[in-house]
Amino acid sequence: MAFKLSISLALLAILVVVVGSEAGGIAVYWGQNGNKGNLVETCATGNYDYVILAFLPAFGNGQTPMINLAGHCDPYSNGCTKLSPDIKSCQAKGIKVMLSIGGGAGSFYLTSKEDAKQVATYLWNNFLGGHSSSRPLGPAVLDGIDFDIEGGTNQHCDDLARFLSAYSKQGKKVPISRSLGRKCTSDRCMELMDFKHPSSKNLPGITCCSVPVADLTSKVLPAIKGSAKYGGVMLWSKHYDDQTGYRKSIKSCV
Repeated sequence: MAFKLSISLALLAILVVVVGSEAGGIAVYWGQNGNKGNLVETCATGNYDYVILAFLPAFGNGQTPMINLAGHCDPYSNGCTKLSPDIKSCQAKGIKVMLSIGGGAGSFYLTSKEDAKQVATYLWNNFLGGHSSSRPLGPAVLDGIDFDIEGGTNQHCDDLARFLSAYSKQGKKVPISRSLGRKCTSDRCMELMDFKHPSSKNLPGITCCSVPVADLTSKVLPAIKGSAKYGGVMLWSKHYDDQTGYRKSIKSCV
């Protein structure tokens, strides 16, 4: 996903499925361009309700999961732990910070139900509410996991979602989203998702790649904002959004 989109692309689509939500929000992916603002600056703009860290592109099949945030930090030297205060700063502003697993390029492949369970355990202990001595992002507790399963196969994707969802019973809920994870499409997987891309069943939204601001604000949003499943707009990415100014043009209408 990160490497296929043109600079003109800003919109991915409807984000949140929350019955009874009163207003829409804007989510943005951050991390795959090291030259376009740090996390604190991104959250300080006040333009985003969700910031999705992209990506964790390596997991499953017995390999050690590895985060990749481009030039923002070096995971091999444990350098991404410096982002912990930044994440907490965003959360203190009421912004949800999630981790996206997968992406358009990477090495991820779940070989079995047990493999999916091990990955879920790793995510819980190293990024969510569990405990580990080697948390890649330090002690900050992220607000959920985003599935962007574009490569590989969809095998055991629903198992991974189910195991992650089960951790909600241990305290804080673990929100799970599906953005461009086209391959995570089984009915069971969809049932487990708290946030969904519009290609999900019965979810009104936008499945195109580039929507002119005028069309979005005057035609698309008025047609879908009345749905109880509407929750906002998802943007790829902070870098491209800065270049296009897209969210500035739509924020008052979302």
